[in-house]
Amino acid sequence: MSLRRIKALTKKEFIQMRRDVRSLLAALAIPLIMIFLFGYALSLDLDRIPTLIYDQDKTPTSRAFIRLLEDSRYFTLVASADRPAEVDRALERGQALIALIIPPGFAAAIKEGRKAPVQAVLDGSDSNTAGLASGYFANIAARYNIELQEQRIRQAGLRMTDMPLELRLRIWFNPEMKSRNFIIPGLSAVIMMAICVLMTSLTVSKERETGTLEQLISTPISSTELLIGKMLPYLAVGLVDLFLIVGAGVWIFGVPLRGSFPDLLLVSFIFLIGTLSWGLFLSVTAKTQMQASQMAMLSAFLPSFLLSGFIYPIENMPAALQAITYLIPARYYVEILKGIFLKGVRLHVFWPQVLALCLYAFLVLNLARRKFTKRLF
Repeated sequence: MSLRRIKALTKKEFIQMRRDVRSLLAALAIPLIMIFLFGYALSLDLDRIPTLIYDQDKTPTSRAFIRLLEDSRYFTLVASADRPAEVDRALERGQALIALIIPPGFAAAIKEGRKAPVQAVLDGSDSNTAGLASGYFANIAARYNIELQEQRIRQAGLRMTDMPLELRLRIWFNPEMKSRNFIIPGLSAVIMMAICVLMTSLTVSKERETGTLEQLISTPISSTELLIGKMLPYLAVGLVDLFLIVGAGVWIFGVPLRGSFPDLLLVSFIFLIGTLSWGLFLSVTAKTQMQASQMAMLSAFLPSFLLSGFIYPIENMPAALQAITYLIPARYYVEILKGIFLKGVRLHVFWPQVLALCLYAFLVLNLARRKFTKRLF
């Protein structure tokens, strides 16, 4: 293997990048655009649920119950209804996600110690949001019931006794319970996987379309030298993308980086070797740049987005899909990133995931080298 030939080929790739300024800017700008879009638009925190009130009782007691919703950050009262048709119309048009219906006689039932039914009608077209909203509403109803029982006990002249069970919650690693803190580290893995595979998937196919591939074949360069020479420039671009993504996540979105940055850099380097090798393999396999980009999206972006555990828990997937996730390198990278960012652990804790990434990089690198050999020699 000749370092001089690798250096010459690497220089040639950098010159091509410099000539194609738009592609280079896109490779640097798209990760930032994606992290801004996903970082601000994608949030699993559910608050300010648009709520409509249909109070048929209109008493101080019913208004006191409504104030519990107003004081909660989870509900926002958007309108009041005077007729049942207004409730239906608000839910159908999406103006409200939940409608609270307080029937007449609500205050009288509470005063007499009878059950006072309250109806909550939810828009189930978004089942996940509706499920969380119903849980929030059930908690507020339970809190109101406890307050009523305390009032009755005091009115009876009895003394409140302490509850025997005292629950003390401590939330580790993400005490603010911000979904952004675990979405952005996982999003970094998805972006790196998609961009790096897409960049390298166009290299050899572009050479083939422009007719310069034959010139490379006629040179004494070996397949290994060609693989390394084409990979190094995009490895540099990938590392720049990594710095941009991590910088945006930490300084703009406020995601804590509690772990070691050298550990993050090392594991990202291993991950980039594997993803760039896969992109080069696709580039040799595809006959056109269009075909290469489509293969990159199908084999890199979609699996890493859906099957890496970035958003959707792997444990909730069918057994067949859970088995497939072991073939997705982003799965291991996402686990390591969350551990470094949020838990501040060192790489020895995640040695199985690091080993899996090393194995993936080794196998795909050899697969790409063999494919180059088959095509060039």
